[in-house]
Amino acid sequence: MSRTATLILKFMAKKTNLQISGMHCASCATLINNSLSSASGVKSANVNYATAKATVEFDEKQTNEAELINLVKQTGYSAEPMTGDNSFEKQFAMQKQEIKKYRNNFLFSLIFAVPAFLIGMIFMNIGIEVPYSGYILMALATPVQFIIGWQFYRGAWMALKNKSANMDSLIAIGTSAAYLFSVYNIFFLPEQGQYFETTAILITLVVMGKMLEAIAKGKTGDAIRALINLSPKMATVIRNNQETKIAVDRVIIGDIIIVKPGESIPVDGIITKGNSAVDESMITGESLPIEKNLGDLVVGATINKHGSFEFKATKIGADTTLAKIIKLIDEAQGKKAPIQRFADAVSAYFVPAVIIIAIITFLVWKFLVGVPFSFALIYAVAVLVIACPCALGLATPTAIMVGTGKGATNGILIKGADFLETAHKLKYIIFDKTGTITKGQPELTDTIAFSGASENKILQIAASLEKNSEHPLAEAIVKKAEAQKLSLTEAKNFKAIPGHGISAEINSVKYFLGNLKLMADNKIETKKYHEQLEVKENQGKTVMLLANQKNIIGAVAVADNIRETSKQAVANLNKLGVEVYMMTGDNERTARAIAEQAGITNIITQVLPQNKLEHVKKLQESGLVAMVGDGINDAPALAQADIGIAMGSGTDVAMETGNIVLMKNDLLDVPRAIRLSKLTMNKIKQNMFWALAYNVAGIPVAAGVFYYWTGWQLSPVIAGLAMALSSVSVVSNSLLLKTKKL
Repeated sequence: MSRTATLILKFMAKKTNLQISGMHCASCATLINNSLSSASGVKSANVNYATAKATVEFDEKQTNEAELINLVKQTGYSAEPMTGDNSFEKQFAMQKQEIKKYRNNFLFSLIFAVPAFLIGMIFMNIGIEVPYSGYILMALATPVQFIIGWQFYRGAWMALKNKSANMDSLIAIGTSAAYLFSVYNIFFLPEQGQYFETTAILITLVVMGKMLEAIAKGKTGDAIRALINLSPKMATVIRNNQETKIAVDRVIIGDIIIVKPGESIPVDGIITKGNSAVDESMITGESLPIEKNLGDLVVGATINKHGSFEFKATKIGADTTLAKIIKLIDEAQGKKAPIQRFADAVSAYFVPAVIIIAIITFLVWKFLVGVPFSFALIYAVAVLVIACPCALGLATPTAIMVGTGKGATNGILIKGADFLETAHKLKYIIFDKTGTITKGQPELTDTIAFSGASENKILQIAASLEKNSEHPLAEAIVKKAEAQKLSLTEAKNFKAIPGHGISAEINSVKYFLGNLKLMADNKIETKKYHEQLEVKENQGKTVMLLANQKNIIGAVAVADNIRETSKQAVANLNKLGVEVYMMTGDNERTARAIAEQAGITNIITQVLPQNKLEHVKKLQESGLVAMVGDGINDAPALAQADIGIAMGSGTDVAMETGNIVLMKNDLLDVPRAIRLSKLTMNKIKQNMFWALAYNVAGIPVAAGVFYYWTGWQLSPVIAGLAMALSSVSVVSNSLLLKTKKL
């Protein structure tokens, strides 16, 4: 399907997020996903087990949100829409409720499982006989089997209704077989023994594993939780000429808000009075406070450090930068990485295959080997229990959640799992020059005095001439003069000469400030200065000559300097094996000067904004390409690239156009994003390896394949413990990403 067709379909489809409750394993997520995907009018569905969330795109003409929720309920689970400002609070509340439920179930099971374990395993093995032990064990196991175990029966039944099987099926079949066999023996064949303690301990261990898994899964969402907790609850506004404290959700656009030292800024806005330094680390990851003055933008949830100021609210609620970042991270964590499809495919066939293997195990031991029924049954139950695919289902989403969260805390916003997976495979990175490699703000770099004048005098005259000009180069000259506290003189008869420069009078003396053409037009000799001018221009600087009506008296050079981190970023990318290009509309001489400073050898010059896309396409013929730009005139190229990386300076535009957004405007975050991608993919591969290796190694041992050679016999209790710990180990391994340095 073409990109255009895909965009049209997305435009036509409505997207909703549903919070799902009742899922026990990855197979549950697959079941709901299949049910939603096959529904009429659904364009796409993605059910994430780790976040317990479903993201569904659908055609409103064919279905609606209520029907989708009903469909989830028919599948055997519960769903509710994630809408409104408190949707995340609901999600976190559900996580807490899930942990509480598993903890209560575990403690309830433990009350019965511990005495069952003592009587059935400890006392019997050391020769202590307990009267009526079989009946006591049945009394202890029954509440665990049918009260705590009811969730597994329900899940297995709903899966069966949907012509599927899941983890609940494995637990329900395995423990029921052992329980019913024990009941039969107690009443009819007491000499055969029983396995009540096995079923009680097994269910207890499974519930314990689910409790630990729920706790660990909750920690993967720490990044969003931390951002939400940053948002202040109150704001001090000026209404009717009085200061009033109100709830942040009552702030309206246009309100004037007062922020005092140490307070959090409640919403986004523009400073109208005062100045301060603001700690923006929670948004950008930048550790140093940022100076804020009149007209500067302030972002909600950042912290005012020193001065007091007033600002006008420009964005509130879901439109604030913080709200958009939270939404972006949440959507990224909910998306599936392409590698997840492998785990989904394995999980879909795994449970039915395990049930078949368990049946074969029982038949082989009972009828081919000829062991007692109880012996064969225990092997079959061990196979069912050890083969739970939960660890495999958690392998990818937990690593993606931690990876995107870690990126966000470092000022690197990654919009989707697919981009996180792709970044470490990049072959080429194209940097836009202006505003990306460079700061995008011209600065005065040189003041040159001729004819005996001082540099300060030249700068003072040049700044006085340019004071009324709106040209970006003029702003750089005036700013430098103000920084040096030079007093400026009023210029009269100001005249801008497009493409050449300006002329004006100071104290009745006429001055010219501009290029060689301006000097030639006014018959001012410049030949002896050409060599000096060429040196500066070869450094990528724009040189403006200052002359009176007779002679050149000085010159100023202005340049858009490269960012402090550009050179190191390029060097780091080269070490990662990525080939770096710089693309610009400048001529080759200027571009070459900037490229040399940044350590870039590949340059593409004199490119119009609308033609940048074609250069990206051309490189894509040889490998994966990332485009790094400011997110405004680079939008088409960013969209065409395999990964568009937008500088966060224009936050709204950057978030719309980039697949990865660099909130700090720091190019070192480009190699950091690639390293984060590599670290995350390594974790996913480690998780998948151990999840699959665990099952591949565990099933044959549980089935007794090695019994006659090694004497290895895996009891269902040990199998249950191993199954519980495997899921916890996968989530814990993902959480180790938090400790890695980017």
